[in-house]
Amino acid sequence: MTSTSITHNPDVIGILPAAGIGRRMQTALPKQYFIIDNKTLVEHAIDSLLYHPSIREVVVVISVSDRWFHKLPVACNSRVSIVTGGSIRAESVMAALNYVKNSSVSWVLIHDAVRPCLHQDDLCRLLSITAYTEIGGLLAIPVRDTMKRSHPGSKIISNTVKREDLWHALTPQIFMRDLLINCLKRGLLERAYLTDEASALEYCGYSPLLIPGRSDNIKVTYPEDLALARFFFNQLIRSRFTCVSDTVLMYINSVETIH
Repeated sequence: MTSTSITHNPDVIGILPAAGIGRRMQTALPKQYFIIDNKTLVEHAIDSLLYHPSIREVVVVISVSDRWFHKLPVACNSRVSIVTGGSIRAESVMAALNYVKNSSVSWVLIHDAVRPCLHQDDLCRLLSITAYTEIGGLLAIPVRDTMKRSHPGSKIISNTVKREDLWHALTPQIFMRDLLINCLKRGLLERAYLTDEASALEYCGYSPLLIPGRSDNIKVTYPEDLALARFFFNQLIRSRFTCVSDTVLMYINSVETIH
């Protein structure tokens, strides 16, 4: 799907929390600055949002000690803004929300800085829910593997968890800006267990929509994830090229038919 085929969506502000330090990657370099195809993961994540015409702006939230982002070419993009985040994800997203709280844009979309393989089809499906919900939703995939719960603090199985109605939460996640601000404020104030933006809405009694997404929208968390993300990204680039080539071919054929 090309950006020219996407219509009738409201303007949206993208938010990329990129203030993490990536302890699980076992490296001094934050994982959002790992390279795939000559660009960092965070650059690919930004590009996947800016490719869509409904994304008016992307606010990137970086750590106060970040010394890498300002050196990237994307930092000079007129549609990219930079703010300083907090020590946890919820604080970083709140910093971005405070930055855009006076904007005329009502919807915000939050995407992980270390998900470089977002397909435009998934993004379009997620954005389309703004036509019929005043809450929001997120990309997700149904759990396919057998799920085990361990005894507290151990690696011994307690029981098998039924996987029916269980989903893996992905990003992007899209919500009404003011609603998300209010829910995050309450969650932070009451020290709720918030692992993503949807959990803040759940804590306040709202039920976001689950939008089935692609399983190759991988989050780079562990060292072995990088090779898999590189493979998926190469497949994504091929699909974009094929789509653009098909569009050009259709145009050429239509011109030849006219003449």
